[in-house]
Amino acid sequence: MGKEKKKDGLWGDIKGLLWAVLAALLIRSVWFEPYNIPSSSMVPTLLIGDYLIVTKYNYGYSKHSFPFSLPIIPRGRLFGSVPERGDIVIFKYPKDNKTDYIKRVIGLPGDTIQMKEGRLYINGEMVPREKLLEEDWVIEEGLVHYTKYLETLPNGVKHFIYEWSDTTKADDTKEWTIPEDHYFMMGDNRDNSADSRFFGPVPAVNLEGKARFIFYSNNGEGDFWEFWKWKDSLRLKRFFKGLYQ
Repeated sequence: MGKEKKKDGLWGDIKGLLWAVLAALLIRSVWFEPYNIPSSSMVPTLLIGDYLIVTKYNYGYSKHSFPFSLPIIPRGRLFGSVPERGDIVIFKYPKDNKTDYIKRVIGLPGDTIQMKEGRLYINGEMVPREKLLEEDWVIEEGLVHYTKYLETLPNGVKHFIYEWSDTTKADDTKEWTIPEDHYFMMGDNRDNSADSRFFGPVPAVNLEGKARFIFYSNNGEGDFWEFWKWKDSLRLKRFFKGLYQ
């Protein structure tokens, strides 16, 4: 009798654990998930060490909504909706369909996109930008001198961008015409971002979710459990910071 109770208790614990794992996977796949910023491609909007909440339901669901891109939805998207210009999006890198990238939606289906002498053109019109200041910033390559601009997209969305200069490799591109169900993505750190200027428009099926806000930020000076380093490592002003003006 005692052994049977132990077996029942063990099986109950296993079932409880399995249900907990299933619930966590469901929440991660359908509602929201955390995301850690690994590079400086979205500086000054996002910094290395920022942790974001990404909502999964905004653009519908594809196989890339699930862990390891499990083919639960083998083709296309379910309940799909169109991203807005200016959204910050997590997507699978279209060259391998495995690596997560985070960029800003700049071009929508049917748009033409081109960089000419460092200026962004959408549908033949130069996107206005306002110079704010010049400042130094430490990124992976070391200390870099940036010019900070406030850029205004055609739908009125305003966001900050950084530029080293207007003469780098990605400052002059061919004119891209965005196909149906594709989006042109760019990093806010315009001269230090591997984005659609290099790999082309991103298929809608690769979209994973919309970045909403920063819930935690650490500059790398110490781990979260090292409470004696919190004063120097935690960027408290970035906690629970929204990503849209």
